[in-house]
Amino acid sequence: MPFGVERRYLPGTNVLETTFHTDGGTVRVVDVMTLGGPGLAPFRELVRRVEGVTGRVSLAWRVEPRFGYAEASTRIERRLGMPVATSGAGAVAVQCWNTEAMVTDGGAIAGSVDVGAGESALIALSIADREPLVFSSREQVERRIGATARTWAGWSGSRVYDGPWADAVIRSALALKLLVHAPSGAVAAAATTSLPEDVGGERNWDYRFCWVRDSAFTMGAFLGLGCAADARAYFWWLMHASQLTHPRVRVLYSLNGGAHTPERVLGLRGYRGSGPVRIGNAAAGQLQLDTYGELLQTAWLYAGGGNRLDHDIARQIADTADLVCRMWRRPDAGIWEVRSRPEHFTQSKMMCWVALDRARDLAERGLIPGDHTRRWVREAESIRDFVETQCFSAAKHSYTRHAGSEELDASLLLGVLLSYGDPATDRWAGTIDAVRRELQDGLFVRRYTGEDGLEGSEGAFLTCSFWLVEALAVSGRLDEAAALMSQLVGLANDVGLYAEEIDPATGAFLGNFPQGLSHLALISAALAVAGATAP
Repeated sequence: MPFGVERRYLPGTNVLETTFHTDGGTVRVVDVMTLGGPGLAPFRELVRRVEGVTGRVSLAWRVEPRFGYAEASTRIERRLGMPVATSGAGAVAVQCWNTEAMVTDGGAIAGSVDVGAGESALIALSIADREPLVFSSREQVERRIGATARTWAGWSGSRVYDGPWADAVIRSALALKLLVHAPSGAVAAAATTSLPEDVGGERNWDYRFCWVRDSAFTMGAFLGLGCAADARAYFWWLMHASQLTHPRVRVLYSLNGGAHTPERVLGLRGYRGSGPVRIGNAAAGQLQLDTYGELLQTAWLYAGGGNRLDHDIARQIADTADLVCRMWRRPDAGIWEVRSRPEHFTQSKMMCWVALDRARDLAERGLIPGDHTRRWVREAESIRDFVETQCFSAAKHSYTRHAGSEELDASLLLGVLLSYGDPATDRWAGTIDAVRRELQDGLFVRRYTGEDGLEGSEGAFLTCSFWLVEALAVSGRLDEAAALMSQLVGLANDVGLYAEEIDPATGAFLGNFPQGLSHLALISAALAVAGATAP
């Protein structure tokens, strides 16, 4: 039957509402990951409620449980009359009201729904992994739907942002909150793995981990939007996770704080034939010197928000600064985790300078041990000398991607965002202009020019467009920043979410989705413009 469809999140919530219009009538489908309240609940539940609006509409539904990335066997049995799919210690129960659930020969659980105006049906997936499987009554599930909507509305209504593009900022905050791993406080980079940056190509990565690279933006967003509890939880998770590899910092950690994230390829075809499909991420073993700057920036922001650094954490931060003094001269893989040979990436050096500058400031305020402050200052001066003499192109009037090159990199904009030098200087003005001239394509900014060790190409990295907005704002070019930002907020999908990348030619989303860093960069850009325009 032909139909039209429209979607929205209920205002201020992560409750998704999809409305189908057919010749026979209209039906509304509400999808909810239920919450028992503001704290952790002893169940994991995904609920779909089908509501008749006008006329009468029939829909088919189907659940195909696949455990262990479809590598494990699945058994379906009935418990208390309800179908339950199990494999090892994992289980998924399908509870239905006003619809029947039938087990098919193909290992699926399926049924149909026929609703008229004012009628409704309910399907609830109860999920367990090494824990009890929870069965509920319809009344209990319905109450949780309402409680979930109220909890989200209460959370979003408590955000303190009232500047421009408020709807996009709050939706980004809600998306970020969905990426928080509640038991630990970690924030996943994305909810998906192996959605391609280049359809049909090999640029497919697992982003279901927490990157230190994102930490400063995460802390800035939490503090800037008044999410004090989330900021504390995230900071302590980050400090404890990095303690496992202290004084070195891993590029990424698993959501439970583990440092073991081996990468392997699954025997799956992949989205639109884009293989390989990967789980795990080998970038965890790379040297990315920028992570040290982001870690110290995160601690600096956290302390600046009036939070306490205990003795052990303060010593850990000082030790990290000492390590930067010993390591900054090494080439690395850079912020983009290239799989070509290591280089002296300019943004990595700038972030090493940020690490030592923030350590110096924390020590001078008595928040971390300052025994080696003079060394930090001396090495920071050496880093600056290296960057200014080896990583600047007089021909382009711009900092370059790495020492001795003429290539450009949008991550250079992070230097101006994190106060490496005065944004009003000719060098920064020239760098911003060079990024716009060579990397910008309409609204979109590509990450870099030059080799990265991979075949194929990619789309424009949405985060870089928001970085450009923020760089323009902090450089005093507010009209340009606001004009670009107003166009970028219109690139979200129909429910306000962003992927990792976008195809400038078609506007199609590319890469993993929703991408936390895209939403973090949007929040940071909006806060920067709002701060620059405030009286």
